[in-house]
Amino acid sequence: MSNYIALDACHRIYPVRGYHGYFHLLYDVTRHEAVLIDTGLVGEMPRLTRILRELGLDWPGIKAILLTHGHLDHTGNLARLKDLTGAPVLAHPLEQPHIDGTFPYTGPSRLCGFMEAVGRGLFRYRTVSIDQSLVPDAELPYWGGLRVVHLPGHTAGHCGFYSERFNLLFSGDLFASYWFSTHLPPVFLNSCPEKIEASLAQVKALAPRYIIPNHYDKPDGELHRRKFDSLAA
Repeated sequence: MSNYIALDACHRIYPVRGYHGYFHLLYDVTRHEAVLIDTGLVGEMPRLTRILRELGLDWPGIKAILLTHGHLDHTGNLARLKDLTGAPVLAHPLEQPHIDGTFPYTGPSRLCGFMEAVGRGLFRYRTVSIDQSLVPDAELPYWGGLRVVHLPGHTAGHCGFYSERFNLLFSGDLFASYWFSTHLPPVFLNSCPEKIEASLAQVKALAPRYIIPNHYDKPDGELHRRKFDSLAA
């Protein structure tokens, strides 16, 4: 059986590991349905397929695809998953140019743009339109309720998703949390780095008990919260 985090008897988090981080399937046992936060890049689809098979869940059982942002390692399987599930894609409207590969990178982040362009060609990437624009502080009717938390810096439309029920924040790429290093994204990956400090302060004020980023080596929300506190201090 695939590993998962059980928050209670009805709500589970299935981390789906790829070669460049994780994305997450949030499963509601009672309703027998799920949502995705991000879609990964390469290597994750067989893992996701196995999880759904274990759950006895068909692709249409995924009711929404929530994007923290539009970088390729978060949208690499987006078009395929949209086709398989028919689920709406929810993202901040400022992320559409990233999803499309048309964002005008400048300064150090031009390296990010080059890497994305190479990846889109290598992986035969297909773009997808956002179906529902995320609005800061909006409440989404998935997995017992998820609030949109706008955390710009990595990209202008970068968002996290907060579960008040479990006092848990999915923080996207606000920071990475590994045993050997807890750090902000490298400068060349950030489109508006001047906004990162305010986003860190926003998470400090929110003070979630658990934080789950997209880049880590152990799915431990309390550990990542402690590492975030050290980083933000």
